[in-house]
Amino acid sequence: MTISAPPQAPAGTAERIPLSFNQEFLCNFDVGDEEGPFGPKYNIVCGWRLTGAVDVETLQDALDDVVTRHESLRTIIVRSAETRYQEVLPPTPAALLVRDFTGVAPGDRELRAEQLLIELEAGAYGIGELPLLRAVIGRFADDDAVLVLIAHHTAADEWSMRLIMRDLVGCYASRSGHQVELPEVCQYGEYARWEQESAAGAASADKRAFWRERLRGARILATPTDHPRSAGLPKATAWHRFWIPAELTSGVFEIGRGMRSSPFMVLLAAYATLLRKETGVTDIVVPTFTSGRAQPRFMDTVGSFFNFVPLRIDLSGCDTFRQVVERTRATCISAYTHDIPFAQVLEEAPELMLPSIADDRAVCAFQVFRSPLAGQEESAGGLAYSEIRRRLLSQPVGGDIPDGAMWHLEIDSTGDIVGTLGFNSNLFDKSTITRMASEFHQVVADAVTAPDAPLRWGPPPGAVTA
Repeated sequence: MTISAPPQAPAGTAERIPLSFNQEFLCNFDVGDEEGPFGPKYNIVCGWRLTGAVDVETLQDALDDVVTRHESLRTIIVRSAETRYQEVLPPTPAALLVRDFTGVAPGDRELRAEQLLIELEAGAYGIGELPLLRAVIGRFADDDAVLVLIAHHTAADEWSMRLIMRDLVGCYASRSGHQVELPEVCQYGEYARWEQESAAGAASADKRAFWRERLRGARILATPTDHPRSAGLPKATAWHRFWIPAELTSGVFEIGRGMRSSPFMVLLAAYATLLRKETGVTDIVVPTFTSGRAQPRFMDTVGSFFNFVPLRIDLSGCDTFRQVVERTRATCISAYTHDIPFAQVLEEAPELMLPSIADDRAVCAFQVFRSPLAGQEESAGGLAYSEIRRRLLSQPVGGDIPDGAMWHLEIDSTGDIVGTLGFNSNLFDKSTITRMASEFHQVVADAVTAPDAPLRWGPPPGAVTA
């Protein structure tokens, strides 16, 4: 396999590619190159265990092949007051650092690999440091290593990181003399153009009408913070990790099968139940994310595709958890059917996010992943690799969340739900986040144990009780 660089425009004549809607969305939080979504903390970091002899020089060449193959990894986003656009630059070598872990005992290697991930997630990698991909390999032995890939989140999302690793191993195998065929890829710039063109179509107009009606009078549910933004506390994003055992997860699946609902729908119903208990609000609007890859031709494209989707769940009249799941399922199906860029949703519901700008409120997004292959090895060219998905160590500093908090639940290969609750520590205290995770755990336990039992909502906050 040979990967050649695409033709480049002469100096000073590079093409100005329009931004995608997601890039435009990130620009709404733009506070410069030192913080926020264009700052050096807004990164996505993923790790893999490698089995087999790794030649570092070949790995460096393969990493550079990936940068050549995917334009988003060498794209700058121009954010001037007059205009915004993206520009693809010629390929340059990606940073590859080697760490010596040969003194780590075999029984301690999984822990050391996770500690390396935490260390790198706390790092800073500026958006001006092209390419927007770098790697660190920690070598435990000649045939045992951990590989960590770091990409700026404006250039890649979680789906993209899987693609990058697949292509990296494929390029490595090819350069090692093995026959490997990688799929043809559409570039992210092509997606941005397609997105802009499709926004003017009839299908887009119908979907916009759906959101205009669906979100009429709606407001995002913003969580009270422990500290107002105006306090000016130093901002960092911490990550609290917890787990829910497999016996409860099996109950989540059982309810889902019986109600034709995904695990995400059941767990979102549990989160909506928690919010109802804590706030007394029955009109629950929770943001989540979709992949944003609207067409099959973009499934192999590396870029920042994820889309912010507000899910509005009406819990009025819900007396049991099963009823909450029914309402949640209907909400999810209609929202996914009408998925459009969040920027377009906001044009139809301009007051939706008003609660999030309050000094003492913040939005908590909610997402669930299911990784049946997590922990299982894939291989190419004599190199086996498996992603590190099960992580249980909390950390005070990690990849940035621009504002607020985010639930990230993953059903791993053991059947456990491994949860991560990321939060801006200038807004929330760790004790508050720990309590939220514990209460969510309890709601899930109660729900799967007795989904038809009457829900005890309790009095809304501020109510006078005897």
